[in-house]
Amino acid sequence: MYVILVYDFKEKRVGKILKHCRKYLNWIQNSVFEGEITEVKLKELLIGARKFMNEEEDSIIIFKSREERWMDKQIVGVERMGTDNFM
Repeated sequence: MYVILVYDFKEKRVGKILKHCRKYLNWIQNSVFEGEITEVKLKELLIGARKFMNEEEDSIIIFKSREERWMDKQIVGVERMGTDNFM
């Protein structure tokens, strides 16, 4: 499946969630990741995130689609991290 993950964490935990999400998805903008991921890997990502997140202060939102081709993405301005340079 293809996902877009958006997080909002307090400053003291931002570095941890950034590093954790980069193991699974492509970082495209501050607090935003995207990419292909299996259900199992997505659950693994969320279990790991819950270990250091405060669910009363932090949040993660995940948008899911069967495939990237079903998403219409438009970028206005500078693209932070393109996925075209990955091998």
